[in-house]
Amino acid sequence: MKFSVSTIKWFGYYKRIFVYKTMELMRHMFRLAVAILLAFAAGVQAQLVTYPEGLATGMPHNDDYTVRVRVPGGEWKDLFEYNVQVDMDKVQNASMVQFDMGSPVEVMVKKNNETVREAAIRPLNNNVAYKQLQNTVFFTLDKPQYLSVEFNGDRLHNLHLFANPLETEKYGQEEKGVIYFGPGVHRPKDLPNNQIRIPSNTTVYLAPGAVVKAKLLVDKAENVRIIGRGILDHSIRGIEITDSKNVLIDGITVVNPDHYTVFGGGSSDITIRNLKSFSCKGWSDGIDMMCCRSVMVDNVFMRNSDDCIALYNHRWNWWGGSGDITVQNSVLWADIAHPINIGGHGDPDSPTGEVIGNLVFRNIDILEQDEDDVPYQGCMAVVCGDRNHVRNVLFEDIRVESIQEGCLFCVKVNFNPKYDKQPGNSIDGITFRNITYTGVGENPPLIQGFDKERKVKNVTFDNVVINGKRMRDLNDCVTNEFIEGIKIK
Repeated sequence: MKFSVSTIKWFGYYKRIFVYKTMELMRHMFRLAVAILLAFAAGVQAQLVTYPEGLATGMPHNDDYTVRVRVPGGEWKDLFEYNVQVDMDKVQNASMVQFDMGSPVEVMVKKNNETVREAAIRPLNNNVAYKQLQNTVFFTLDKPQYLSVEFNGDRLHNLHLFANPLETEKYGQEEKGVIYFGPGVHRPKDLPNNQIRIPSNTTVYLAPGAVVKAKLLVDKAENVRIIGRGILDHSIRGIEITDSKNVLIDGITVVNPDHYTVFGGGSSDITIRNLKSFSCKGWSDGIDMMCCRSVMVDNVFMRNSDDCIALYNHRWNWWGGSGDITVQNSVLWADIAHPINIGGHGDPDSPTGEVIGNLVFRNIDILEQDEDDVPYQGCMAVVCGDRNHVRNVLFEDIRVESIQEGCLFCVKVNFNPKYDKQPGNSIDGITFRNITYTGVGENPPLIQGFDKERKVKNVTFDNVVINGKRMRDLNDCVTNEFIEGIKIK
């Protein structure tokens, strides 16, 4: 069969039209598929998860606040206002609420039984704007964050608001390799024992509404994960990690332990994320590490009546030094002692001394230091005792909002007979970069070596701003002749 030229041209024309229309349809379908996927993803991220299970745990409620949360324009959801205790000087009742968010949420905080004259939402660096209507403030959060909401300047009876990221891993029951704590109160099965031992290759899941009244002990174990949104409540210690490796803590809250929130001894490859902590007793430090290596602490909120973060060498059953530890993206509040404390314990019998080094503290908001005793002051304290060597420490992007009593930093080769058997050996290589403090009444910073053999060396101050004044020299610091290599930029 033969076709005329015109017929051939006709077929060619419609073939091109067909191909064009087909391609257009495919492009449209692709755009539609992408839109559906984006809408689905947005829907997933729009989740708001609250924990009504808290109402049934028997944990004490604090009626100082009424707190609600919602997706923008949605239905308000009530939160359970937990009672937590703070400040060992005179123990006070504060409040705490939690929820999980994956997209912007609106928050309502009402102060009960008091006329509100002013409000503050800290850390101030988060720049959370609010609107006040009588005794209630309203604000929007666009991402997970940990906040202190304060009315009339009251920081002892404040509201701690923890907007957690969404959980990425959940369990509904115990299964192989998983210890499950569901909503409700849990105690050790072998009472009066006060601890629950966690074996290797185990995930411990604390579901929302779970309250565990025991220490979780990870001893001579590896590949352990402690995750969820539950609470460790009034245990002797929160979590103890000794002679172990590859341990993850993520998402839980520790309320008022008698001793440390997390204690590490002779362990490595530890990750602590999204941890929240309160304490109000003597020796109730936040996170303490002795002779540990390869530790990452990320996005934690620590309000403690002793050191929030303390890093040491030898103590008790552990020797060998410490190193490669990072603390970042966190909020620290020391009602007593130091937000950050480094180098105070070591092996006094070592002929050469132990080394603690390669430490990074980055993007941290320090909301408070209150330490009455002058020898123990310093929001950032590098105090080297017991023959220790402290090397290569970076403090970067740290914002200090308030010092009740204390000082901004203390860098000192020290001998404190209350805790040390020998002076420290050396401090070498400390950098303070992009540090800000705004306040009044603090003591001057301190930089001191011990003697001509035990010096502080190579300390760099790069953009350190104290009460609006950039540090240009050491005139406002307490120093001695046993320091060298000080640089100020």
